[in-house]
Amino acid sequence: MPIIPGIFYNAILVSAASAWAIAQLLKVLVSVILLRKLNFQLIFSSGGFPSSHSATVSALALGIGKYYGWDSPIFAVAVVFGMIVLYDAAGVRRAAGLQAEVLNQLVERMYPNLNIEKKRLKELIGHTPFEVFAGVSLGIIVGLLL
Repeated sequence: MPIIPGIFYNAILVSAASAWAIAQLLKVLVSVILLRKLNFQLIFSSGGFPSSHSATVSALALGIGKYYGWDSPIFAVAVVFGMIVLYDAAGVRRAAGLQAEVLNQLVERMYPNLNIEKKRLKELIGHTPFEVFAGVSLGIIVGLLL
């Protein structure tokens, strides 16, 4: 089977990609509901509700478990990979975002007359535990449905 059409028949890959896409689209919808602002840039952004990283790895691990078995070595790899991604999203990247927020505030206070809007550090790069939980839940739902 040729590579390109074959990719679309890979249920595990389709499930993981679908979970990512749905999570990214939900970020736009949440922005419309909460901020009353349509921001299509959120489709390609990190951070926010729900965590697309968490949704993707959860759907991936669930698909691998369903297809190869819950006792398979590849399922173990997917689970460990997923745990690292979840830890990174809620731990490391969230801390980096909080540090960026503090640094942006410091620079604004130290240089109030300097126009630094274009040089601000990105603050929304990680996730709260609730955003990660929502992403995992979405990934499980998508993984069960596909």
